Amino acid sequence: MTNEAVPPLYVTKPWLPPLEELTPYFEQIWSSKILSNMGPLHQRFEREVAEYLGVKHISVVANATIALVLALRRFKMKGEVITTPFSFVATANSIVEAGLKPVFVDVLPGTYALDPAQIEANITPETCAIMPVHCFGYGCDTGAIDAIAKKHNLKVIYDAAHAFGIRDQGGSILRHGNASILSFHATKVFTTFEGGAIISETEEDKREVDRLTNFGFNGDIVDEVGTNAKMSELGAAVGLVLLKHIDTLIAERGKRDAIYRELLRDVPGIKALDWPAGQTRNYYNFPVLVEDSFPVRCEELVERMKERGVFGRRYFYPLLPDFPIHKDARGARAPLPVARDVASRIMCLPLHPTLTLEEQQRVVDSIRRVL
Repeated sequence: MTNEAVPPLYVTKPWLPPLEELTPYFEQIWSSKILSNMGPLHQRFEREVAEYLGVKHISVVANATIALVLALRRFKMKGEVITTPFSFVATANSIVEAGLKPVFVDVLPGTYALDPAQIEANITPETCAIMPVHCFGYGCDTGAIDAIAKKHNLKVIYDAAHAFGIRDQGGSILRHGNASILSFHATKVFTTFEGGAIISETEEDKREVDRLTNFGFNGDIVDEVGTNAKMSELGAAVGLVLLKHIDTLIAERGKRDAIYRELLRDVPGIKALDWPAGQTRNYYNFPVLVEDSFPVRCEELVERMKERGVFGRRYFYPLLPDFPIHKDARGARAPLPVARDVASRIMCLPLHPTLTLEEQQRVVDSIRRVL
């Protein structure tokens, strides 16, 4: 049983700025009485987060799931979207919500991102787009994916929910494809409590996304079915304050990543994932593989750790094709050997900017005790 005297350690914990830093923004909102509808704080937040990320065209919205839907709908496509089975359910749900059909193909070992060879092998006349995921912030093979898309005249919408601030050798990883989607959910490295963003390739794309975000208005008329996906002024205020701290928060996550690697160095059967070369890190979470040499399987280890108040999480289990709503999608019954193997062996350990050394030792001790 869990020791009630010891506080539980969850896979993440949001960091909130001092309340007094938010007060001037709240006072501005109370004074202006502008609460939503792309107000001044919304517009300022778009400018400042775009500058921080090194991108040109960004639309901040209510959440990342609606951002994925809007990005897909902007291109008015019909048919199938090739995507990964190893992701959060919003990835596949957004494809269906946009009136398209997900197609699942296998991922690469190591980064667990879409395998470009599997993408190309599964393209048919029905294929209209590719939706790769920068899983854990580990970048996809963007060069290969973008080349395949160009060759077959397909759109690419990157699910970059985990990839805030990550750069490759050419700049922001968010510049690839026709759009990239960020999540500002409470569990993410950067948060507005709830929120998301669409990074568009062109200014025209941003204008169309913004129009769809605001019900589809074109001037005073609505000539296309949009939705209400606007971020409130309160969310924008939180984002503006968090931006001032984000580099420090990422650095603190990095320190804890390094401590975990040292503490786990002599724990047999537990392997921390390596980071892809040529990319910066945001230390979104700390995934480990439970290898065959470990005494118990991943699912049992998770339960044994819970008994000691340590709540790791199996990202991502089950696979998307194993959810009843996606079981009939093309590729759902394919072997998907790499995705199925990693889903059975991976878990994420607690990681956040205020995690103490004692708490990290407690996490690793809950693993050692199984040995």
